Amino acid sequence: VQLQASGGGLVQPGQSLTLSCVVSGLKVDEYVIGWFRQLPGMRRGGVSCISGADGKTYSTDSVEGRFAVSRDKSENTVLLRMIDLQEDDSADYYCAAIRQRIFGDFWYSQCRSGMYYWGKGTQVTVSS
Repeated sequence: VQLQASGGGLVQPGQSLTLSCVVSGLKVDEYVIGWFRQLPGMRRGGVSCISGADGKTYSTDSVEGRFAVSRDKSENTVLLRMIDLQEDDSADYYCAAIRQRIFGDFWYSQCRSGMYYWGKGTQVTVSS
């Protein structure tokens, strides 16, 4: 299993970026795929995730309305569209996966319970 994140870079405040997570070795419609971010010396935190079963999405309050996660099943890829980026969004961004075992209204609890497969990060820097 491999998850390859890409698309990071240096942008100015207010600009946008789209991160891509190309997944191989598993099907995105059978797994919960999540995006996480981490600053140096800090704990990795969840950002957004998407349900494999039905494509429902969940984002944390800090990025709600600015970040949107989506998937392309034909490409087995999960995207994170980020708009109106702020300096606080600067971090290494990772995608991760766990086989979906919770369905219905509380599927997103799997985003918080710990992911099983992790990819390498892509760095996002927001600076003027």
